Amino acid sequence: MKAIIMLFICYLILMLPSQTSAQQKVPILVYHSIDEYKGLGSKELYVTPENFEKQMIYLRDHGYTLLTFERWKDIENVKKPIFITFDDGYKNNLNAFATFQNLTNEQFKPNGTIFVISDFIGRSNRLSNSEIKKMVDSGIISIQSHTATHPDLTKINVFEKELKGSKDTIQKITGKPVIALSYPYGNTNDKVIAETKKYYSFGLTTTPELFTKKGIKEELYLLPRIYIKYSTTLDEFAKIVEGK
Repeated sequence: MKAIIMLFICYLILMLPSQTSAQQKVPILVYHSIDEYKGLGSKELYVTPENFEKQMIYLRDHGYTLLTFERWKDIENVKKPIFITFDDGYKNNLNAFATFQNLTNEQFKPNGTIFVISDFIGRSNRLSNSEIKKMVDSGIISIQSHTATHPDLTKINVFEKELKGSKDTIQKITGKPVIALSYPYGNTNDKVIAETKKYYSFGLTTTPELFTKKGIKEELYLLPRIYIKYSTTLDEFAKIVEGK
């Protein structure tokens, strides 16, 4: 009997790490503008460079590993994985890039993903080809797709330009594979997912929760993301990423 009990205890000990891993919660955060708010657009879609830096320092000091979708499988292998994403490709995302550069050292190598609207590249308030190439070549930023013109994909019938067209445009600029799509407005459905799967390995929504593996159908095309807003305090940020 004692031998059986000991075997059972050993089994539980061996199983605990995989059980914990299965329940791992991975934050995927979404930002838009990293800039001072000057009265244009929605204030909550801005995060000041000062606050963004404080948030990234929090992640550094609390042992997070910032990943891009090229390293998705590393969520199983690194300590406290997190994804920092930006939608729309605003020129002020260069402020985030500068923060990542300033904080990079041997112990902390921050990375982020910017989802650009390919037809908007080069507009006065959007990233240019050369800025995109510079960030990608640094190894710090991954550039992925937010479609060609930012339509609600659940309301269109022709997808090739928005999905394949944007992917091709971005890949020509960066020379790197485009594997992830951020759905405009976070909207998707079965048809959109079926079309997205033709060209991408990941689809991102704005469902406000941390990612956990649930084993559901099309899980990688229903990735949740949590908005970080102008009004998000550092305490609130900490609770978000810690899943509290």
